[in-house]
Amino acid sequence: MREDLSILSKEELINYIEDISKNWLAIDGTWFQVVESEYGLEKAIELDVKQWERFTIIEAKRIMQRFNIPENGGIPGLIKALKYRVYANINIQEIVEVSDTRCVFRMNDCRVQSARKRRGLPDFSCKQVGVTEYGLFAKTIDPRIETKCIACPPGPHPDNYYCAWQFMIKEDT
Repeated sequence: MREDLSILSKEELINYIEDISKNWLAIDGTWFQVVESEYGLEKAIELDVKQWERFTIIEAKRIMQRFNIPENGGIPGLIKALKYRVYANINIQEIVEVSDTRCVFRMNDCRVQSARKRRGLPDFSCKQVGVTEYGLFAKTIDPRIETKCIACPPGPHPDNYYCAWQFMIKEDT
């Protein structure tokens, strides 16, 4: 397999990474739909939160190792790590309001939410999952980082992003 990948061009590798990311999202989505059909939406969200409690830490640790992000990497380490998350390859996101102790992450185009919108469905209520996912991801990068939801469905959000999260290290007083 590695030999097959080594002959691919940079563009082919980037396209392959995008395909892998889409496949990951499809696994996540189809798993959720099966659980929802068997046990209902509330139970599906409860189980999704539980799996994110595990996955987001695994993902953060692997990103830290692969891209040499030190433990206690602060906001700079978090910003770097967010760029390498699996869905960063297929969603449109940005990081704004950056300082040494704070940044705001925005998911401008989320494939899940955009697909629902195209089908005329309401936003998926992902805040409960997002609080766990983003909070634990940030804490894995640096335990000092606090995460606050700025906007996320089912709550209102502006047209230019689906969710926004503030990451902050409280300065000693």
